Amino acid sequence: MSELHVIARCKIDEGKLEVFRAAAAGCLRSVQEQDTGTHQYDWYLNEDQTEAIVLEKYRDSDAVLEHIANMGDIFGALLETCDLSLEIFGEPSPELRETAAGLSPQIYAYFQGGKGD
Repeated sequence: MSELHVIARCKIDEGKLEVFRAAAAGCLRSVQEQDTGTHQYDWYLNEDQTEAIVLEKYRDSDAVLEHIANMGDIFGALLETCDLSLEIFGEPSPELRETAAGLSPQIYAYFQGGKGD
């Protein structure tokens, strides 16, 4: 199994910024306290705080599945505050593809690279 990178893009619903921030804080807390295979989980807000991007890196597909399981109700609360789109970079397992299918992620297989290959 190989490392996966994920970009989550959140378009925050008007008037829900504070609720979004609280849900995002809950997501981060869950990662810090429960995840064992999450190597990066960084949140960024644009200047007018209407959109956020989460840069995520996981050991492998099993680590992403663990992350999803750990999110529980926190993820549902986040989805009530924004429109979410996902991009997955790498080779997700069939189980991860099935689990994430409802979010219609864009999946990008590794093509080539420079340093670090």
